[in-house]
Formats: sequence, C-alpha cells, structure tokens
Amino acid sequence: MSATLSSARTVLVTGADTRLGFATAQRVIADGDTVIAHILDKNHADETMRRLQATAEPGQVRMVQADFTRLAEVDELGRTLAAEFTRLDALINVASIAAPDARTHTEDGHELTLQVNYLAPHRLTMALIPALEAARGRVVAVTSKLHAAGNIDYSDLDRNRGIYTPFAIYAQSKLALTMFSRSLAETGPDGLTSVSVHPADFEIDLPRLRSHRTAPLDRAAALLVQLATPSTPVMNGGYYEGAESTKAAALVRNSRARTRLAAWSN
Repeated sequence: MSATLSSARTVLVTGADTRLGFATAQRVIADGDTVIAHILDKNHADETMRRLQATAEPGQVRMVQADFTRLAEVDELGRTLAAEFTRLDALINVASIAAPDARTHTEDGHELTLQVNYLAPHRLTMALIPALEAARGRVVAVTSKLHAAGNIDYSDLDRNRGIYTPFAIYAQSKLALTMFSRSLAETGPDGLTSVSVHPADFEIDLPRLRSHRTAPLDRAAALLVQLATPSTPVMNGGYYEGAESTKAAALVRNSRARTRLAAWSN
C-alpha cells in the first residue's frame, strides 16, 4: 500500500461492476486510497464487493448503487453522498454503455445511451461539486475518440425522430460528456480540475469495433487513477487520448455550443 487509510484520499468510481470500472477501483485500492465503488446493477453488488474486498484493507471499500437508466436513483445517490462526504478527492466517471441496436428510451423519456453516458454522470457530478471543491478535487470522464464523429442536434437530442444508428448515438453521448468536462473546468469552482480521456487503444463500449475484446485493462485503469491524482500535471479541461493531451472535437471547443448543451441538461 502506498498510503495509510488515515491519510488516504477518497475516490468515487462509477460503473465498478463493468470491466474498466472494476479495474479502476482495484487500482485505487492498490494505491492505498479509499474507493467508493458505484455499481449500476444491484444484482452485481455482492460479487463485486467480494472481489474488491479480497485485496482491500477493512473500511477501504464503500459500495453504492444507482441505476443510471433511472435519474431518480442518480439524484438520490448524489444527495446521499453529498450529505455523507464533505470532501471528495476525485470522481472517475467510468459507467457507460454501448448504444442498443434499436431506438430505446428510458422511463425519464431520454434516449438510453445519452442518459447513461451523459445525463446521469452530469447530474451526479453536479451534486458532488461542493465536496469536490472542498478537496480541490479532480473529475475524470471516460470518453471516446469517437466523440469527434458525433453531432449534437439540439432540436432532437433524444433522437425521437430521424434515422437511428448505434454508432451515431454512441458518438453523440461521448461528445456531450466531453463537452461537459470542458465546461466544468471553465465554469466550475476554483481549484476543481476536470479532464476527459479516451484511455485505451480499443473501444471499450462498442464490441462491434473492438479489436482486443479480452485485452487487459490494467494500463487503462492506471491512467485513469493517475489523471485523478493531484501530483499529475494536466491541462484543466483537456481531452486526452491515452496520456497525451489532444485537440478535442470542434464542438467541445465551442463555448456557445457548450452553453446550449448545459441549458438543455439542466
């Protein structure tokens, strides 16, 4: 362990019941920090907790659950964590899904992929801003280089009409998340750092495009935790492909477009 629990940082990892989320939570544990492991599916809770505790010290893992397809659960999680934690050192937004083959909407009325990959992490992050501000914390959003192929149709963000393609839906969700990450850096409180990152050389959430389906995620997880660590210099609001800061899509750099997205999101 690289730190004692008394001096450990507290890091929230969303989607700890996914491959990358679990590997990231494990890395937080290995670094000696305390992890709040969020799971999307309550049916995965016992198994995920058992596997994380196998390498953790007592009290080093806290598990929470919220289904990102239900915004009421996301809001409740945000309220619960905000009340319990006055300081949060880092939030690593890993939770994500691939777009379904057919147009799908949540009970909240939003396109499924946009809600899980963007709206839910947006709402959870905003609820935790005071705790992150108190710790001068970091927010790391797992995006995709495919965000550059996305488009934001403000008249139909939920894709209720027109042609539906999983690739376009996924790219839109990751574009929105990357735009939010940049806005958070520019409009968030002083001391808060926000970056987005495509952490690996394969698409984690798009099996159709994945060339290394069983590739180990240790390197990607280590990168996410590294970017969430205050000793790692980063460009606030930056977009990273791996460890390299890279130019994001034009809409990410467009403040008017980001302001419009923020208005829709709130």
